[in-house]
Amino acid sequence: MRTNLILMLVLMLGISQLRASDLTSIQQFDVKPENSPAVNKVNLQKAIDWASDKGAALFVEPSEEPYYVDGGIVLKKNVSLIGVHGPTHRGTSHPTKKQPVGSVFAIIDKKNAFITVELGSQIKGIQFWYPEQTLTDPMAIIPYEPTIKVSQTSRTQGVYLSCLTFYGEYLAFDFNASPENPCELMTFEHCYGYPLSGEFIRIDYCYDVPRILHCHVNPAGQRYIGGQYSREVVDAVIAKKTYAYTINHTDNAQIIDLFTFGTYGGILLDSESYGQLTNFNFDCVAVGILKRGNNTKNRNWQIAQGSIIANTGEKLENIHPIIIEGQGHTSFTNVEAFSGGNGALTTVAENMSQDFMLVRGDKKLTVSVWGSRMRNYQSDSPVTVENNQAVIYMSGCFDKDENLYNKTFN
Repeated sequence: MRTNLILMLVLMLGISQLRASDLTSIQQFDVKPENSPAVNKVNLQKAIDWASDKGAALFVEPSEEPYYVDGGIVLKKNVSLIGVHGPTHRGTSHPTKKQPVGSVFAIIDKKNAFITVELGSQIKGIQFWYPEQTLTDPMAIIPYEPTIKVSQTSRTQGVYLSCLTFYGEYLAFDFNASPENPCELMTFEHCYGYPLSGEFIRIDYCYDVPRILHCHVNPAGQRYIGGQYSREVVDAVIAKKTYAYTINHTDNAQIIDLFTFGTYGGILLDSESYGQLTNFNFDCVAVGILKRGNNTKNRNWQIAQGSIIANTGEKLENIHPIIIEGQGHTSFTNVEAFSGGNGALTTVAENMSQDFMLVRGDKKLTVSVWGSRMRNYQSDSPVTVENNQAVIYMSGCFDKDENLYNKTFN
């Protein structure tokens, strides 16, 4: 039976070079649904230790009941931890209980990050469930440690995180490395959740081409397990004034196909980063994109094909789909913004944003905008300029009255 499951997994994942014998079930190391979290932690770590020297893959064998495991696991270099799932979006569904089934880790440890990754490791096809997390009471939110964390004691490169779904997490991915032990070449792909800290993926000191691809943040994430998060919980997440995605001290970030709903910010492109952001929707946020920069050489972002709905979490005058500050260049192509109400969270009474873009600071920066539609903002101008050193060029855009908007600010 176990061999058949592994063969099925190999075929499903389309890994032609992977043989059934290359995957070893964690149950062979006595990681079992019926064990205590403490016992499963010890045994899972033994399995990882065994797999590290071989570069082996461990199979999270699907079961009706989840594997309860304490945090503090280290996914040592070379090890793959593989389950049976694609991203499960709103949850797999037990036939009689409100819980997920399959390759599921259940986490109740409040003191430790669940798993820390090292060089050349992989996690794929797994669900992470926090059964004690509240769905309805903002005062009862449990501030769990990160689910997946980058090593702070080694230079970690080449980590692949794919087809992962989170239910009840506080912070899904903490990849804030240190200057002494930076990371490189991280890939986050097809990952789904709703972090109650408002932070889904944060990356710092990741030199050389991190990739965030096809990721989705939404409070309806537990619909088939316990239901959607309450409006009060979503409002509490927004009130933390965090960003679903944060990038800093990073070269050549490649960010494609992001969605977030009900977080204060969509993405923070911080002062020491540059790269490309394409195909995104930041829905029901206070700020869609905050782009900073601390020099004029390579603090440049090319941003295209996106939509921002900024309408929540602040007074109207503080709601901006886009904020640009610092130095460097930012290019926008086909990025629209509009606004409106939404019953899943509290929006401003006016159901609009203050403007399309706020440009602030006291150093020279440059912005170009092409082919963007701008509407549902209160100010007379779609662009608020609070930086007299800024140079802004806009062409082929349309304002809130659907009038053609071509303008240069300098």
